[in-house]
Amino acid sequence: MKHFEEELERILADDPLGLLDVKPKASNAITADQRLVASFEEINAFYRANNREPAESRDIGERRLFSRLKGLRESPERAAALKEFDEFNLLGDTKIVDPAAIESIDDILNDDALGLLDAPQPESDPNDIFVLKHVSKAPEKPDHVAKRKVCKEFEQFAPLFKEQHALLKSGMRVTVPFKSESQIRTGAFFVLNGMLVYVANIGKWQKRRDRHDARLYCVYENGTESNLLRQSLAKALWSDPTCRQLIDAHQRQLFDQQYSVSSDDKATGYIYVLRSLSEDERIQAIENLYKLGFSSQPVDHRTANAAKDPTFLMADVMPVTHFATYNLNPQQLEKLLHRFFAKACLNLDIFDAAGQRHTPREWFVVPLHIIEAAVNLLISGEIVNYRYDEAKQEIVER
Repeated sequence: MKHFEEELERILADDPLGLLDVKPKASNAITADQRLVASFEEINAFYRANNREPAESRDIGERRLFSRLKGLRESPERAAALKEFDEFNLLGDTKIVDPAAIESIDDILNDDALGLLDAPQPESDPNDIFVLKHVSKAPEKPDHVAKRKVCKEFEQFAPLFKEQHALLKSGMRVTVPFKSESQIRTGAFFVLNGMLVYVANIGKWQKRRDRHDARLYCVYENGTESNLLRQSLAKALWSDPTCRQLIDAHQRQLFDQQYSVSSDDKATGYIYVLRSLSEDERIQAIENLYKLGFSSQPVDHRTANAAKDPTFLMADVMPVTHFATYNLNPQQLEKLLHRFFAKACLNLDIFDAAGQRHTPREWFVVPLHIIEAAVNLLISGEIVNYRYDEAKQEIVER
């Protein structure tokens, strides 16, 4: 062993080219302090080249330096560490902050030297990579999601469902297809997925996105209830190919006239029924207030500027129902309806934007089912044998 060690020492000593001389490697790692100085030197270089400090420019490079300088100014500890490199006095007078002085999350968030937490400004460059574009806006969340729950007062509604089954069996009530959202009214019954649904009440109308809608109070034959939106119920009915509405047998002719059209029939216009969405307390206090009118174009076109039109009480309106007229003179039908309900005509003055007074004559205080019955009598020609009793709110024989 001794000879081996001596031989090894002789070999190591015989190194004329110095191949065995090992020099310690110099460390190339950059410390955090060196990175901080290097980042600040970029700001100094910008000042030398432009004779000004970086601004919140559209140029992404200058904007990055602006955010960095802003962060350094808001970090007294880093600014103090860079004091000897601040040849243009960009950091101003700073004092080192005692770490013990940090007492809240705000103190930590404010210590953002590189401005990584800065929110984009309203005047940001639209081409800035930090400004989101071509990104779909998240869909508006509904204020409430309707779910069915047990109806605690179902015993009050159970007799109504039994009555509907009895009337269907006797032929006094019939079922018709669901065609229009206007068929959803207070008191209406529908067959949805093989089960009766009763619309017990319609809440306050509100504008949602580009249309008006209202929450319903619906009771189901299986003892549950829901307060879904009117439009949601309409979608559910449309999605069920077997859905039906229950109506009185004598209303069948009115329904068929409204929705059954042959190629030989000539469309002449619409008789429409509207409800006011006015916030005027005088108008809101009137129950069963409806506008009966005629339009040669779709009803939504006629009511587009309702809020600026005295005819519509200077307020938005909600279509309740309409009757498409074929082979008939709708203007004459409108006049007949107005004459029939003349004693129930609204007597109220409305002032337009210019302060001029108007007295609309197409608004009537009449229950909706009475209006529909009158239209039915018009179609059959029997209306000449009846009159409207405004005190009883009934159609009676002459």
